[in-house]
Amino acid sequence: MTGAASTDRRRFLAGGAAVLGAAATAQLWLPGTAQAAEIPLSEDVFSLGVASGDPLPDGVVLWTRLAPDPLNGGGMPDRNVSVQWQVASDARFRDIVRAGFTVARPALGYSVHVDVRGLRPGRTYWFRFRAGGQLSPTGRTRTAPAATATGALRVALASCQNWQHGYFTPYADMLEQDPDVVLFVGDYIYESTPSATAVREHEGSGEPYTLTQYRNRYAQYRSDPDLAAMHAGAPFVVTFDDHEVDNDYAGQVPQDPDKQTHDAFVDRVTAAYQAYYEHMPVRATAVPSGPHIQMYRRLEFGRLARLNVLDTRQFRSDQATTQAGAQDPSMTMLGAEQKRWLLKGLRGSPARWNLIASQIMMAETDLKVGEGKLWYYDAWDGYQVERNALLKEFQQVRNPVVLTGDRHLTMVSDLRTDYADPHSPVVGAEFVGTSVSSNGDQDQAAFRAQFDPLKNDNPHWKLVDAHRGYHLFDIRKDGIDARVRTVDTVLKPTATATTLARLRVTAGHPGVSLA
Repeated sequence: MTGAASTDRRRFLAGGAAVLGAAATAQLWLPGTAQAAEIPLSEDVFSLGVASGDPLPDGVVLWTRLAPDPLNGGGMPDRNVSVQWQVASDARFRDIVRAGFTVARPALGYSVHVDVRGLRPGRTYWFRFRAGGQLSPTGRTRTAPAATATGALRVALASCQNWQHGYFTPYADMLEQDPDVVLFVGDYIYESTPSATAVREHEGSGEPYTLTQYRNRYAQYRSDPDLAAMHAGAPFVVTFDDHEVDNDYAGQVPQDPDKQTHDAFVDRVTAAYQAYYEHMPVRATAVPSGPHIQMYRRLEFGRLARLNVLDTRQFRSDQATTQAGAQDPSMTMLGAEQKRWLLKGLRGSPARWNLIASQIMMAETDLKVGEGKLWYYDAWDGYQVERNALLKEFQQVRNPVVLTGDRHLTMVSDLRTDYADPHSPVVGAEFVGTSVSSNGDQDQAAFRAQFDPLKNDNPHWKLVDAHRGYHLFDIRKDGIDARVRTVDTVLKPTATATTLARLRVTAGHPGVSLA
């Protein structure tokens, strides 16, 4: 990040609130707008804040959702609402570079997804919305580098933010670290029932099943101030895991098929995917079609990095329940079409670094001390043949690095072609990021008692830890410098963050080491 960009960040943090009032003058909006004729909306209409995502060299997606009563369906009138948007090169909107109108529609929960184009690569921009006489908070975003750029890139990796387990305090530190982009790899919400003994209780009276119920759950999560500030501070690249729908679901198979009919679960998936789209800064290519949503996609960050974002839920076979089942060649995590897409993108990549966003862990986790194996079947260990074939492909891929979530742990590993052979070739590195809040302030002594005995059976593990937080990556041509940033608590609204560990991946040398 350049010095100018850091200065922009400091100004944004210090002056953002003042800018909202100072810049809300009529002449800054598009000429010819009949503001006097606007149908007034509640002053809380932008209660869910603003966000941006999926940056391109010339564009980015801008997001908001109109919701004056966010925990009760949104509270909007049953009509289309005109929304104005602006993008500026400065925080005071003196230099407006793009502007226009869009429509917030009831059918999509009054969400707004503006796919802005015509911006300059590798630049910081500010954006905002106006509707019904009300002005949104200001957001800050950044476009991807130019197609031939090879400069540095800072990426933050986050996952697993359970409202009931704690506050989202890691985001406050993440914002200070000024990432160019935030990669969120799953479990943005949790579908669990409210618990009166939780740190913060889920809204509603049970698990969400309907569209309104999922909207309410997302709205509650969006109300976390640290998450809202991070969304307003940098673009996100997102994908979902299981808790956005139902724990451990696979395709259209629920966790508990004996309790939900197939048709009922399809209805639930349909509602969950629509609510997901409505609350995420993604392009219109992700507008769901019934129980289907297009989430796997590829983003380019110059010649430095190619990011392949996977979908490991919609196309997978139902999880195995035995070791023999996990080794069945017919088991698939990706499905045939996504697998072809991924391999083509890896084989033909011009990028220095080939990043893969995988919701669930790719490296082996052997849970049995001594002889034999015991695996988590929901992770890639439950899809051994496909996983091992993919790792063999990594031998022909330039600097593959997998970025993962799900485990509520930091688990950093070498990727090997055959985990049955600890001497098989190392072909890449995997960073499993810890959770933002899930599992709360974990008992560290109990964690070590469980995992320390497993280290001899998992020699590819380089770091395993149970503190809450996120990972931060400084990506350059010669290597990736990673920091594990952790907080001292998520049980209170504020926390102190520290660097737990530093790790290094060197270009041309597969694997990862402690720095």
